[in-house]
Amino acid sequence: MKQRAGYYKTNMSGEAEYKSFVPTPLPPKPPIELSEDMVKILVNANKQIAILESISSRIPNVSLFVSMYVRKEALLSSQIEGTQATLEDVLDPMVESNTNQNVSDVINYIKATEFAINRLRELPLCNRLIKETHNVLMQGVRGQEKFPGEFRHSQNWIGGQDSSLKNARYIPPNTEDMIEAISDLEKYINSDDEIDPLIKAALIHYQFETIHPFLDGNGRVGRLLITMFLIEKKVLTTPALYISYFLKRNRIEYYDRMSEVRRSGNYEQWIKFFLQAIYESAEDAVETIDELNKLHNVNVEKIKSLGRATKNTLNLFEYIESSPIIEINKTAAALNLSYNTTSAAVKRLVNLNILSMMNNFQRNRTFLYQDYLKILRKDT
Repeated sequence: MKQRAGYYKTNMSGEAEYKSFVPTPLPPKPPIELSEDMVKILVNANKQIAILESISSRIPNVSLFVSMYVRKEALLSSQIEGTQATLEDVLDPMVESNTNQNVSDVINYIKATEFAINRLRELPLCNRLIKETHNVLMQGVRGQEKFPGEFRHSQNWIGGQDSSLKNARYIPPNTEDMIEAISDLEKYINSDDEIDPLIKAALIHYQFETIHPFLDGNGRVGRLLITMFLIEKKVLTTPALYISYFLKRNRIEYYDRMSEVRRSGNYEQWIKFFLQAIYESAEDAVETIDELNKLHNVNVEKIKSLGRATKNTLNLFEYIESSPIIEINKTAAALNLSYNTTSAAVKRLVNLNILSMMNNFQRNRTFLYQDYLKILRKDT
């Protein structure tokens, strides 16, 4: 069983000698053992995703929720890699001019997600699409010198800041083995088999992280790959599942369980952990959508009670559900309204306790939709 997932291979010789991992192609042999325990978690995870799908199809403004989810997943996935940014940083209306490296990482993840999901309509989930997505993720940010959109041409390793090949925690396949392994993975992603898509997603994510085909950005692309695969398999219709919330909370266990597959060939313990991540993430998404929906309905009723002034105020309300931190000039331009009309609508939402002022500078006054942010801010 020990070599079920692969083996270590010696490269170079003498002082330069090191061992890199060579993963065994998927699916695992012998096949995954579906214990009673695993089947139970699998059934629960599939049920919870079905609930998420049905609630997503029922709410009128699902695209708003999804755009917020993509931002939250981008933030959490980047935080796993050590990015220091908050939800407020990402939603800052002046983000283009105030951006820093950390925020740029998250903004790029959002762009990469949107790019990948649109591109899936034209291309199957293949290495070309994975490389194009990586290119969007790494444009103009840390790691941009590490060949965005290209599989690596040199050996990489995983370890602390000053680690080297001598003391690395894990050394992925050398470049030749990596090219072969990523080609095998592409075939596996597109193969027809009887395995449940959630188990297959667990195997694909593990294998991608093990291959580590890029010099930087592997973790973020690997987590995005989960969403891409589940959308392609029609398990999800939108990226409304933010699995990084669970993985960030259980970060050490996340890495340990993948290491355990390489060490002992025990894929089953990793799959159970992954299915639990899917279950809890879907459950959390359902709760969040429910809370946001209730908040939406309560506030729409408040606005309707205004009588004559509702049209522009409702337009503004719809806008703050996609941009919960606003600045009047920018909002007026986005809504195609005058500054004074927008300012009056903002004032009405402040009086209704829907918006509150964030800063009181005469220029660039900022307002935020506090209750909405409070729901979204959880776990970030």
